[in-house]
Amino acid sequence: MRRLLRPSYIPAVIALAVILTAAFFAERQNASVNEVRSRAMVAERLTAIRSKIERGITDDVQLVRGLAALIAARPDVIEADFPRVAREIASQSAYLRNLALAPDMVITQVYPRAGNEQAVGKDYRLIPQQSETALRARDENRMILAGPMDLIQGGYGLIARFPIRVADDGGKSRFWGILSAVLEIDKIYEDAGLMDPGLDLALSGRDGTGAQGPLFFGEATVLHRNPVSLTLNMPGGIWVISATPSGGWSTSPPNLWTVRIAIAFAALLLLVPVYTLGRLMDERQQHITILTQKEERLSALSHRLRIALDVSETGTWEWDLARDVVFMDRRMQEIYEFHEDEDPGAALWRSRLHPLDREDTTARVHEALRTRQPYQIQFRIIVPDKGVRHIRSIGSPYTDAKGIQRVAGVNWDITADVAKTESLEEARRLAETRSREIEAARHRMEFNALHDPLTGLPNRRYLDQKLNALSLESLAISIFHLDLDRFKDINDTLGHAAGDQVLRHAADILRSKMRAGDFIARIGGDEFVVIVTNNSLPDQGETLAREIIAAFHAPLPYHGHECRIGVSIGIARQAEAETPEQLLVNADIALYEAKRDGRGRYRFFTPALKAAALTTKKVGDEILRGLERGEFIAYFQPQFSPVSLDIVGVEALARWQHPTRGLLAPAAFLETAEEIGVVSRIDDSILDCGLEALHSWDAAGVSIPKLSVNLSHSRLMDESLPERLEALDLPAGRLSFELLESISFDDWDNRIMATIKRIRAMGIELEIDDFGSGYASITSLLKLTPNRLKIDRQLVMPILSSNRQLRLVSSIIDIGRALGIDVVAEGVETRNHADVLRALGAHALQGYAFARPMSKEALTAFVSEQSWKAA
Repeated sequence: MRRLLRPSYIPAVIALAVILTAAFFAERQNASVNEVRSRAMVAERLTAIRSKIERGITDDVQLVRGLAALIAARPDVIEADFPRVAREIASQSAYLRNLALAPDMVITQVYPRAGNEQAVGKDYRLIPQQSETALRARDENRMILAGPMDLIQGGYGLIARFPIRVADDGGKSRFWGILSAVLEIDKIYEDAGLMDPGLDLALSGRDGTGAQGPLFFGEATVLHRNPVSLTLNMPGGIWVISATPSGGWSTSPPNLWTVRIAIAFAALLLLVPVYTLGRLMDERQQHITILTQKEERLSALSHRLRIALDVSETGTWEWDLARDVVFMDRRMQEIYEFHEDEDPGAALWRSRLHPLDREDTTARVHEALRTRQPYQIQFRIIVPDKGVRHIRSIGSPYTDAKGIQRVAGVNWDITADVAKTESLEEARRLAETRSREIEAARHRMEFNALHDPLTGLPNRRYLDQKLNALSLESLAISIFHLDLDRFKDINDTLGHAAGDQVLRHAADILRSKMRAGDFIARIGGDEFVVIVTNNSLPDQGETLAREIIAAFHAPLPYHGHECRIGVSIGIARQAEAETPEQLLVNADIALYEAKRDGRGRYRFFTPALKAAALTTKKVGDEILRGLERGEFIAYFQPQFSPVSLDIVGVEALARWQHPTRGLLAPAAFLETAEEIGVVSRIDDSILDCGLEALHSWDAAGVSIPKLSVNLSHSRLMDESLPERLEALDLPAGRLSFELLESISFDDWDNRIMATIKRIRAMGIELEIDDFGSGYASITSLLKLTPNRLKIDRQLVMPILSSNRQLRLVSSIIDIGRALGIDVVAEGVETRNHADVLRALGAHALQGYAFARPMSKEALTAFVSEQSWKAA
């Protein structure tokens, strides 16, 4: 296909296309001429048939028309003489079959009568097949040619109906009747040649309706084969006759192959020369293309070489050894800075060589000339006013076609490359130096990531790695968990700088006491961990622990102050199947126990301590669940007037309605609640229960003047306490908060005093609980001005047997009276206690002598019964 589409073959292709087009149109024209000729022949024969039909029908109609005129002129005479007149008309007609006279539309006479008797007496208006044309002839007053149609008397024919009008006595024309003439249509067909076997004919237009009328002769298929059609002008209308050759029109002209052979011969005469010329032109174009491509490749190669030399700044040269002449291009002259007036020979080239490179360079060139081998060398040249340049040279000796010894080669200036190489070498050296610095920084970062920046000891992360490593070894170890005593006091009083100095001092002490291979870490705040191997602790670590504690007892001077600190130590020794991570947990448990026993102590971990820790955790979890489920409720112990024995208030006491252990007093859970920090939440629950009970008693008509609720130190420190209290429905003047004397009132800051002030502003009174067992002083009482003091039960119970205790209680009551503070005595166990305290002037009594703590419902019944007064 590509070969045929070459440009040189386009004329041949065009010629072929023209020939094919001409052949196509020639065949079309030949077929068209053949078709015209065939249609002309059919039309000629059809014209003859039409003339015969028109002439035969028209002649007979004219004869009958004359008879109609006679009847119109003399209807009576002609009607009487109708058989004779009709016989004369029939003798002159070729196709007339019969005549019928119908005065007033009723047939009265028929000619010939024989065979047509049944027609006599028929009324045209009552004959369905003939009434339409008969009425049309009458109404339109013109001859109507009907048919061909089936006749009443039998047969098939044409009926010509002539309306007859006569003049009446007044001279006006009136309808008289109809004269009908039947023509034998089959004879007309036969005489006209419609039965010609060479044509397929069809006649349409019955009753003279023309092309739109129905077909009444021939096959309807003729009308769909592109027939030749002619119009027959009939009296009173037209027919259409259509014809095609029998079997249809011929699609192939008789001279088809003659025309085709002539076209093929003409095509050969035209195509062969054009194709041959195209082949010759194609071969010529191929030769031209090959030459052009070679020239383009050579030009491109030369251009690329020229670009490569320009881009690489390469100069080319050739040395004629026989004449010692060097041919150089422009770039070579620029590299060596040769002037136009200088002879660029070998001597001039050698003069440009750097003195340090001259001898070696010339020796290598001479060696290459001797061995006739290519060479590649690098050297330096000195260019006037331009300094030193670095050159790379490649040369190759050869003998030309004339036998002359030559050397061809290239030079290029690599000064920039040498400078770049030196720069890269310097950069590499700097990079190596930088890499070493980065590596050192990485080591420092790793050290800092694993060590405490203040003490230089390993940190918690390093400790975790150490424990993971020890878990893979089989060494028996002991872990010391240390916590500094009084470190917070030093930090708070002397500042963080003093605290940092204490931590560094602690690290130095631990370093001085450890053996080789022991591990020391600061894991946060004032906590340290020491890991030692058991084979270095023959006494199981007791001696080491005592030495450390003794070393920490020595004071640390700091800016004129003596910082005295201590240390508490928890020790865990590795037992079978215990991991280092578990040892650290065990040491922490032991440290907790040491701090509970007092400061400056050490404790070893034992399974009992672990069990106690697990118990504490279990109780803590149960407390948290109990708070979520509302298991902490209030029990109420009434307070009584010593004189009237009326109830002056109740104290809400915390109780835990444990789901399995029953009702528990604070001693069973308070210490654990303090450790997990939920005392404030328990206080909130008791306050809510107390307020709900107070509202319940008021609704039931039970008079409870005052409700006292404990307020823990942690809850007092909560700055959001006032806002939470303001959100509650507090009974004005009937709520009192009890503060434990174990709280150091003298240490309260302005923030706590502001909270106290806001609480008082809500109408809430303040009481000091367990007075005489804590830190309250006269100064703190004056500062706080509580509404009442509650003497601790440990002071009240011995007053019946100890005068000293009696005088102490009396003094407390006197102090309260002097300061305007009511005094409530707790621990009133007997009637004698009540009598003595009444005599001493106590304002209220609380104890088992009157009532034990009870539920809300029990207190309601208790107040209603008034049983304590009877007792």
